[in-house]
Amino acid sequence: MPAISRDEVAHLARLSRLALSDAELDEFAGQLDAILGHVKAVTEVAADDVPATAHPAATANVWREDVIEPGLTVQQALSGAPEADGDRFAVPQILGEEQ
Repeated sequence: MPAISRDEVAHLARLSRLALSDAELDEFAGQLDAILGHVKAVTEVAADDVPATAHPAATANVWREDVIEPGLTVQQALSGAPEADGDRFAVPQILGEEQ
């Protein structure tokens, strides 16, 4: 017996406000039934003694030391800018004066 019936697919389609043809209802009922069958198979395989994992390979956090290093000076940061206004990058205005 299928896990999801054609009538249930039609009900879901109505709730989702989808207009499905009879052929589409039959097709989606078969597809959803197959999906539910696969989910059931996966849940049957899972064992209580198998720990849940998010990744198949063992991973550990690899962090570098948080070392404070000097940043760019204002002159270094602005050295590649097409235009500067004092200690700032100069960019074209994109909003009108009323903004």
